[in-house]
Amino acid sequence: MVQDSVGAGLGAWLRVMPAGVDPDVEAARQRIGRLSRQFEQVLERAAAAHDLTPGDWQALSALHRSGEPPVLTPKELGDLLGVTSGTVSVRIDRLARAGLVERVAAADGRSRPVRLTRKGRDRWAAATQQRTDDEHDLFAGALDPVRLAALNALLGDLLARFETEFGAASTMDTIRGG
Repeated sequence: MVQDSVGAGLGAWLRVMPAGVDPDVEAARQRIGRLSRQFEQVLERAAAAHDLTPGDWQALSALHRSGEPPVLTPKELGDLLGVTSGTVSVRIDRLARAGLVERVAAADGRSRPVRLTRKGRDRWAAATQQRTDDEHDLFAGALDPVRLAALNALLGDLLARFETEFGAASTMDTIRGG
């Protein structure tokens, strides 16, 4: 088994942690957190290859998931992404200039919803395909299908326990600084 950065440093960390810290739980938490940050790097690389920021990809994803036709108000988009109205405005402006979204007339005239353009849908699909291909290759390089299925079962059990305690987790990936 290849030693990862958590395994290499766990002994030193445990010497400075409070007494009673469970080394297996600490190691699992450290690994999950680090993998989460690594998944962000995979997304950053795929998004950049398609002239997107991770935040752009996230906004296009939210629009793509919003139904048919894929339309959201700026407030709805900001709520889904967990960002401020100012951040949403800047992101919408950038995506509109690139031809990836377009503003549509609002029924009530107060807020101008946005929707994906064909170009936006195609760009999102290409970046998403690259991200999922890259992730598949990374998983395949470490786990055979049986071990991947076992990992999914274990993570499902763990997520269900956390969601029992804290409620359902967001369905949107969180992007730092995106």
